[in-house]
Amino acid sequence: MAAPELSDRIGRRIRAEGPLSLAAYMATALHDPEAGYYATRAPLGRAGDFTTAPEISQIFGELIGLCFADLWQRIGRPDPVNLVELGPGRGTLMADLLRAAASVPDFRGALRLHLVEASPVLRAEQQRRLSDAAPRFVGDLGEVPDGPLLLVANEFLDALPIRQFVRGAAHWAERLVGLDGDGRLAFVLGPGSPPAGLLVPQPLRDSPSGTVVEICPAASALVDSLAKRLTEAPGAALMVDYGYVPSAPGPTLAAIRAHHPADPLDRPGSADLSAHVDFQAVAEAACAAGAQVYGPVPQGQFLAALGAETRLAMLSRGADTERRQALAAGLGRLIEPGQMGTLFKAIAILSPGLPAPAGFAGPGVDNG
Repeated sequence: MAAPELSDRIGRRIRAEGPLSLAAYMATALHDPEAGYYATRAPLGRAGDFTTAPEISQIFGELIGLCFADLWQRIGRPDPVNLVELGPGRGTLMADLLRAAASVPDFRGALRLHLVEASPVLRAEQQRRLSDAAPRFVGDLGEVPDGPLLLVANEFLDALPIRQFVRGAAHWAERLVGLDGDGRLAFVLGPGSPPAGLLVPQPLRDSPSGTVVEICPAASALVDSLAKRLTEAPGAALMVDYGYVPSAPGPTLAAIRAHHPADPLDRPGSADLSAHVDFQAVAEAACAAGAQVYGPVPQGQFLAALGAETRLAMLSRGADTERRQALAAGLGRLIEPGQMGTLFKAIAILSPGLPAPAGFAGPGVDNG
């Protein structure tokens, strides 16, 4: 099987080079071209390992489509405009977004679709589902042509590689992936040092001994690049994910296999790995690069402000009882506080000077 083979290769690398950063381990486990999680399987749905909001309710993508149509008008109705999705999954969100966009024909006609997707398995599904939109597949945001931009990313940031640091008696030390006495993958601590502490967010550096702090350099770099683009051409980005604000200590790295929690170091390549998003860090990176930030706001509040209940009523009209119940249950999962409504949050990053987009009441955590 691929997963044990990947574990053996990681073990050999550790023996040759020493313990790996958690970020290096995650990147290998998720994206190794031969045995990485996203390279070898379709992870979404009942037959996969997890389910995302677009797979739960069509209302999610439809509302984002209408939100983007409104944003397009606010930025001057550019034609063409680059529509980008980071990590499009099975293409469900984008299919729903484009269906809603068709209600504004000029907007739909202006869109040029770009999908940032590393998984060949998922690319094939996206191509099948979105062929009418002539998607262009790219490896990263840098391959998207310059110009006006509308970008959406749902549950993308949480899968970016993180690093963990542990506060010792005197200094911070990085948590690494090494080998135990039996040669199995295990968490180990690197040496404590003052430079390690400089990587910890300033408000958390004086945390007590034993505190664990996670950072995601990849997310900060992505947001920095995105925000700089938005200072050069009009546009907006909407990111929805699970996470917290303000920055806070505590480990959140998790693995999921067949919809159940798993050990992150067990059979790398066979389980999804993710961590909660530090929305404070995302907002700070965007603002530092010159963009305007709105949010984060809870997902339930965001969808309600966009008219989720009105859309539910429209879809339910004329539907049979079973369909109406399914529609209501799906939206309930997205907006109820005890389900996805509070843990999941939406943040908007806009070109400077643009007003708050639909769904956001005012400036974000570092913008007001």
